[in-house]
Order: sequence, then structure tokens, then C-alpha cells
Amino acid sequence: MRLDFIRPLYERRGPYASVYTGAFTEGDRESRWHAVRDRLDAADPDTLKVVESEALRPGPGQALFATHGDVVLAEPLAEPPPSELAVWSPLPHVTPLLLARGENVPHLRVIVDHTGAEVTVFGGGSPRTSTVEAEDWPLQKTAQGGWSQRRYENAVEETWERNAAAVARDVDEQVRRIGAELVLVAGDPKSRAMLTDHLGTKASDRIVMVEHGSRSGHGAFERDVEKALDAWLEGRRAELLDRHREASGPTGLARVFQALREGRVHALLSPGELPREVWVGEGGTQVSTDEGELRGWGVEEPVRERADSALARAAAMTDAELWFTDKVSDVAAVIRY
Repeated sequence: MRLDFIRPLYERRGPYASVYTGAFTEGDRESRWHAVRDRLDAADPDTLKVVESEALRPGPGQALFATHGDVVLAEPLAEPPPSELAVWSPLPHVTPLLLARGENVPHLRVIVDHTGAEVTVFGGGSPRTSTVEAEDWPLQKTAQGGWSQRRYENAVEETWERNAAAVARDVDEQVRRIGAELVLVAGDPKSRAMLTDHLGTKASDRIVMVEHGSRSGHGAFERDVEKALDAWLEGRRAELLDRHREASGPTGLARVFQALREGRVHALLSPGELPREVWVGEGGTQVSTDEGELRGWGVEEPVRERADSALARAAAMTDAELWFTDKVSDVAAVIRY
């Protein structure tokens, strides 16, 4: 999981109110909000005010992160948390959000036929769907015979080819723009082959063909896509675990913190929530299991914080990925070099 979307949280000094709520109904809104607010008794009035305003809006459950009178990040939750959670702490408590969100794979979903394609982009914001078409005539071959039939069929295939080339240009651009890991393609077999012929190397290397799907029916396509994404994620986790083991990568908080401070971490492998307290300073990689170590680096007032919150900040600020897996019992790091 890339952590770009939480980076703005670390561009603002804390402390932070981190609030996780389900949808409030009219009947229980006040009582539930009071229970949440009571857990934020140390928060300043301006921050409490903006959190209350945001939390009481009608809508689904959400995760809110606010400091100094501003809501810095508000993320809807697909499912309500088991219970309301509110924390006032030096760093935002993001681990429940990251666990609920799961690993989001930047990818494209492409359903292609002779007329063009429907392209949906997942990454860099909300999903966006567009239709790509270059020409709409002639598209259909006929069996009418006659001296002009071959010429007409050639013209039809040229139209198909131009539409495939137009789709390929759009796919190449979107892959480059969002850093897509996968391009999932369904649709007419001949159009898929034409599309592949026109794609650049980067997009071609990321192609996964899925069996079902047409622009008029998406049900089976969506099921195939979810299976393909799950398979990719499992393969990626296995690859990272293998890299960690082969390189005897750092394991445990102290060694992983050191690698993060040195900017050597490509990905963190975490078993989940890590409530153990560590010491942090204001800088993104000012983190240690030893308060004295931080003071030795010039951090005048180290503060205690949850290990998982400190790890998330250090990963986000050093462009490292974060993956949750039950294959590790303690945090581990896959190093860059």
C-alpha cells in the first residue's frame, strides 16, 4: 500500500484528534457524539468544534483526523467500526483506517470492442470512467459480395485498428499518470489483440486478460477483476516476503526504525496494530525505541506514541510502502539496496 494519501497529515503539527464513527441516526446522534467527545477531553475547543460538525453530518461512517481547528483528512468507511473510536495523540492514529481500506492497487479496467473502449481508472482519486472512440464508420463487415467487398472489409479493419490505437494511447497515458500496476482487459478477442499490439512496453507488461465482460454487461467482469486483483496482491505479498527473507532484512522495531531513518526501506511488512509505545520527535523519521537516542540527535522533547502510528508516518515521509500480512509476527522491512 502506498501512503501518499495520508502524507498531508504529517505536514501539519499535532496533536491530532483521530475519530472513527459509524453513521449517526437522528435518534442516537447526540448520545453517541457525547461518548466520542468525552474521549477527546484534552483536545482544544476549535478542533472539537470542527470534528463535531463533520462527524454529525448525515452519511456513512467515516474516519476523521483534525488538528488546530482544521479537519485535515476525512475518509468514508465502507463498513462501520466495531465501536466508536476517538484518540487525542501526538500523531494521527491511522492504522484502523489503513486496515479497513486495504491495499489499493492503482489499475485500469478496460472493456474493448471494435468501436473503442470503456476505460475506468482506479488511482489518484475517485474512480473515473471514460469512453474512447476514434471513428464510428465503417465498423461492420458484410457478406454482400461484389467487386468492392474486399475493399470495404479492409476499410472496416482499418477502422478497428485506428480505434484500438486510440484506446492504446489513452491507456498508455493513464498508466504513466497514475503509476498503474495492472491493466485488466476484457471484451472482443480480436480487439484485445489489436489493443495489445499498439500498447507501449510499460502498459503491455501490466496487462492481465479477464475472461468475461462487455460494455453492455459488467457483472461477470467485476467478479473477474476482483479475483485478478486478489491474486496480484497475494503474489505481491509473497514476493516482498521472499525479498525480505533472502536479504535477511531488518526485523523488530529498533532495526526497522534505523533502516527508515537511513531511507533504505522499500516496504514495511506489519502484522497489524502495534500499540507498543515508542519515542518520536517532530521530524518524519525521528523515531526510536530509546528516548535517550532521540535526545542525542538533538530532539529536545521526545514524546511517547504508538509504534504503528510512528511507523506509518516514517513510511509515508520516506515513500515506503506498507503491507499487512499474517506471515510476520513483528514488523519487518524490505530494503531498497
